[in-house]
Amino acid sequence: MSQIETDLIHSGEAFNETRSVVPPIYQTATYFADSNPDDFLKAGTEARYPYFYQRHGNPVSSQTAELIAKLEGKEAALLTATGMAAISTAVLSVVRAGDHVVAQLSHYSAASILLKELLPQFGIEVAYFDQQDITSLDAVLQNNTRLIYLETPSNPNLAITDLAYVANLAKARGIVTICDNTFASPINQRPGDHGIDVVVHSATKYLGGHSDLTAGVICGTEEMVNQAWKKLLSLGGSLAPFDAWLLLRGLRTLSLRVKQINENALALAQWFEKHPLIKRVLYCGLPSHPQHALAKRQMNGYTGMLCVEVAGKDEQEQFERAQVVLNNLRIFANAASLGGVESLAVHPASMWGLHHSPEQKLKAGINDGMLRISVGIEHIDDLVGDFEQALGQTLLSVV
Repeated sequence: MSQIETDLIHSGEAFNETRSVVPPIYQTATYFADSNPDDFLKAGTEARYPYFYQRHGNPVSSQTAELIAKLEGKEAALLTATGMAAISTAVLSVVRAGDHVVAQLSHYSAASILLKELLPQFGIEVAYFDQQDITSLDAVLQNNTRLIYLETPSNPNLAITDLAYVANLAKARGIVTICDNTFASPINQRPGDHGIDVVVHSATKYLGGHSDLTAGVICGTEEMVNQAWKKLLSLGGSLAPFDAWLLLRGLRTLSLRVKQINENALALAQWFEKHPLIKRVLYCGLPSHPQHALAKRQMNGYTGMLCVEVAGKDEQEQFERAQVVLNNLRIFANAASLGGVESLAVHPASMWGLHHSPEQKLKAGINDGMLRISVGIEHIDDLVGDFEQALGQTLLSVV
């Protein structure tokens, strides 16, 4: 069996039927039909067939999907136009009117909208549990619970969910489990290894890795992925050929990138812990993280995502200081998204303000002095130096 670095270069090569070393971009919406009517019928009805119509499939999408499925240890994968297309398609492939869904308290804000606003419109009830108190899950399960939706580490507060506990509980009750593995990537964590049924990603992030595409992916059994493909035909969230090609190109260096990012993030988090203007550091690779032992048990690496809370006499001063830091960073860009080769820093309370009430932000562990940091592959000395000078500006700028 080949190692992951080799798989990243060679998996799915059977879909490249040309003599090109680099897979070509099949920039076409449709394909010529074979003269045999039976073959055309097969092309039009077979799930994920790559040579019929773009919404059904594409050769480079098939090659990329096969690679990601292998990375996650799943039978099959389906590419989508965005991460939210992957999440919504996966969820809607499992649940129907009258079902009950359980989700953790902290997860991506757009997923929160799906759960809190869209699913109830279809007669689907949603309940929540605290993933940092995993036994709280037991109390919210019902006889009609069909799905448990997870995300670990969670966005933005880096809470960890015990995947094996959830999977064992769900399997005993016949409940489907879906886990968003975006923050970790399959280099750092494979939820399927702990019994999770379906894994989704915003491939815009670590999988693509260069902030030049939007994409999503659903990984699971052949049966589940085919169900999701059929649902996607109606929802229309297929991935364009060029973006599928960009994603495949980005995946080639996934292992190299993630290893460097992990190393940088740990070093930066350790530096933050010693800085007097940082009140709190949330990074699951630090022993100070309240769930470090669990992260160590189910993860191979700790990602490039961390949160810091800027110190201040009250939350207003924390907020002001956090804004000064953001405005003075030179290497870390103040931009949405994460998981690229470049380092980013954002203010979660501002980003989530549209979707969360003050009470919801408090429940999610979002403080007005918090910064969410996505560490890239730059040299660690430059990353530390950038925050050192930016934090130094807070004492000069805030009275």
